[in-house]
Amino acid sequence: MEIQTAVLNATATLRLKGRFQFDSHREFRTAYEPYIADPAVRTVVLDFSGVDYLDSAALGMLLLLREKLGNVRKEVELTGTHGMVKQVLEIANFARLFRIA
Repeated sequence: MEIQTAVLNATATLRLKGRFQFDSHREFRTAYEPYIADPAVRTVVLDFSGVDYLDSAALGMLLLLREKLGNVRKEVELTGTHGMVKQVLEIANFARLFRIA
């Protein structure tokens, strides 16, 4: 998986591309960790428009990110979900836990 990051105002955007799965863990964590401690960032947006596959390990990574951001009173938002990725998130009831745009 490839991850491109950008910060605008108080929002960090991580654009994910490829397969979001178990072996993406280290790369994903490395991409979001700087924003947990950054006082200028209040929201982390994960752009899924380039993701074509999502497994259960990825769901766990999203829950872990939500917990870490929640501990420092920051929010996470999921955008660009489509196809199979959107279906997996719906089946897992992630709309109850995340703002999905």
